[in-house]
Amino acid sequence: MSESKFTGGLLGLIGIGILSVIISTITLGIGLPWAVCMKEKWYAEHTIIEGKQLTFDGNGAQLFGNYIKWFLLSIITCGIYSFWLTIKMKQWVVSHTHM
Repeated sequence: MSESKFTGGLLGLIGIGILSVIISTITLGIGLPWAVCMKEKWYAEHTIIEGKQLTFDGNGAQLFGNYIKWFLLSIITCGIYSFWLTIKMKQWVVSHTHM
């Protein structure tokens, strides 16, 4: 059985976090999907499971479409749909993460 490991470092994580905040702040939140994708790609690039490198193929445009859909569903349901947003987001990330 091959080794599983995470090769990312603290400085890289801090850097990607700061860049994500800057992108989201400058664009007043519109760039948040691109920031999320950038961070998920960084995590995948530094994760090896049983000797196989993870890859993340999601992009901000795809996630932006989902954000709009999820936002509208939350408004229509008076916020009830927002309880499912964390799960929907995790499902989207996992569906775009591959070995």
